[in-house]
Amino acid sequence: MDFITILLIAVGLAMDAFAVSIASGVTLKCFQFRPAFRIALFFGGFQAVMPALGWLAGSGFKKYIESYDHWVAFVLLAFIGSKMIYESFEIKKTESRFNPNKLATVFILAIATSIDALAVGLSFSVLQVQIITPAVIIGIVTFLLSLAGVYIGGKFGSIFENKIELMGGLVLIGIGLKILFEHLLFLS
Repeated sequence: MDFITILLIAVGLAMDAFAVSIASGVTLKCFQFRPAFRIALFFGGFQAVMPALGWLAGSGFKKYIESYDHWVAFVLLAFIGSKMIYESFEIKKTESRFNPNKLATVFILAIATSIDALAVGLSFSVLQVQIITPAVIIGIVTFLLSLAGVYIGGKFGSIFENKIELMGGLVLIGIGLKILFEHLLFLS
């Protein structure tokens, strides 16, 4: 898998964390480096670890699905992307639901925003993509976007939050289609 595709997957996966980071910035009212760094570190860390866990889980059974692995990757990415698009249309009242200054809250949000990365790691294993480089890229991209998200949320409020999740979902579906089409063209 080429670097640009991995980078686009990383950006797509980071959109949930970015949207929650914006909501955290809104809740904090202004940019505060310590909570912003903690949010970014947790989100980036979990986004890096989850694909590795998914990859390890998928490595155990990839020999059973090799003949249709491209379909598995497409379905997983399309499902994750569709879920993100659906969630982008939900009305969220994030300000009253959480306090981004609490470590337990940040921990739970980091897990919640990284579940999709687990499925992507599974996709990487069935596509026989080595996981170290993608996991590191996903973690770094998520860290940077989460840090920026807290800043943006503190400055501009929740204007962009749902649109960002929609964009991330579309990116993941597009990558799933790219993987499927590349495989189908390779067979022709």
